[in-house]
Formats: sequence, C-alpha cells, structure tokens
Amino acid sequence: MKIAIAGGTGVIGRHAVRAAQSHGHDAVVLSRSEGVDVLTGAGLEERLRGVDVVVDALNTPSLSRRKAVHFFRTTSRHLLEAGARHGVAHHVVLSIVGIDGIDESYYAGKLAQERTVEASGVPHTIARAAQFHEFAAQISAHTSLGPLTIAPRLLARPVAAREVGEHLLRVAETDPAGRAPDLIGPEEHTLADMIRRMYAHDGTSRRVLEMRLPGAYGRGIASGALRGDPGSAQIGTTTFAQWLAQEHRAG
Repeated sequence: MKIAIAGGTGVIGRHAVRAAQSHGHDAVVLSRSEGVDVLTGAGLEERLRGVDVVVDALNTPSLSRRKAVHFFRTTSRHLLEAGARHGVAHHVVLSIVGIDGIDESYYAGKLAQERTVEASGVPHTIARAAQFHEFAAQISAHTSLGPLTIAPRLLARPVAAREVGEHLLRVAETDPAGRAPDLIGPEEHTLADMIRRMYAHDGTSRRVLEMRLPGAYGRGIASGALRGDPGSAQIGTTTFAQWLAQEHRAG
C-alpha cells in the first residue's frame, strides 16, 4: 500500500512513517523538507500520484483561534481535493480526545478540521488521541522563565507519540470508518505533574506553578474532558515514567 503522511517529519508523523515502513508499505512524506507545502498546496499533485491512503498528522504551533482554524481548514481542503483528483481511497486525520466542548484556541482549529473532513464526502476516518507524553516538554519550553515554569491546569490521560503513530497506521490499513476508537494513555496526570516529573528525571532545578487559565478554554482543559473515556477507548501501554526512561531523549 502507498501511504502519504502529511507532517511526516513531525512529532507524530515520523512515528507513522516508521510504522508504515516496518509494515512494508511505501511511505510518502508530505513536508516542506520534501518539497511539499500543504498550506499552499505546492507539490501536492506530484506526491499524491498512486497514493492509496492519506494520513494527516499536520500541526501548527499557533494558539490563536483564527490562525488555527485557517491552518487546519486550508490544509485539509488541499489534501482532500488533491486526494480526490488522484483517487485516494481513504483520508485519515489525527484529532484530539474530548475537545467537543472546547471550541476555542487551538482546539477550535482541530474541530474545524474534523468538520471539513466530514463535509467533504471523501471516505475518511477521524482518529482522536489524548495529549502526548511529549506535551510536557513542548509546553514547558514556552512557559518557562528563569527558575519558574507556569503550567496551565490540564487533566488528561497522556499517550506516547510512538503509539499514536502506530495507531494511525492501523487505522490507515483498515476501511474508512468515519470515527476510529479514541486512543488514550494508561494513567491520569495533570500537566504540572508531568512537567515536575520530567524535571526530576532530567535534573532540572525549576519550580512549576500550576495556574488555571481564564475563559472557556481554561475551563475546558481543566475539566477533565481531555481524559477521554477509558470504558470505550483503546488504552496505550506506555506510562509516563516508561517514556521518560526510554524515549524522552530519543525524541
């Protein structure tokens, strides 16, 4: 099978590429480093020739609602339209567990992406996953100043990025289903706890101060909605402690 992976050099995409290759598939990376800009559509036509499945693992660092919505709507539209022209049989998109009631900031972009895919008429599967273990390092890099890190109040069941990439590959190997079962981690953590444990593991001397963000976005991420439902979701196996010991530096 020929599988094109948008964002194939990113945190999740690179794991999806490795999983596809390990299963004997022809993995096509859609990234700027490979001459493809999905936001403008440049390079897409050539790279999608002969592709059976598109996996969309694209990401944007923006927390602006306007920018996130524009990015995910535009990139999804380009992938869907180009895929339809080239007979792509299955469009798989990575989204986030529990965001239905948090139509704000970055999550508004992901919800707009889901709606764009659902309205396209293209055979698709939306695969939602919990926040990644890697999220602790990503957030702390942007919220630290000197000896202090501010951690937004966030409750989730984090999952390893490697397992998310493998999950996307399993979804890509099956028929379009509209929605795949959610993928969540084996344990419940606050973001502040994850960062503190990461600092302790790394020997970082920095105080972590947890703060509830204002507004609907802050209420949403603190509510526990991002944990997903362990009763219906698939559960990853890698704990945060295992990830710290085995994968933190490898990433």
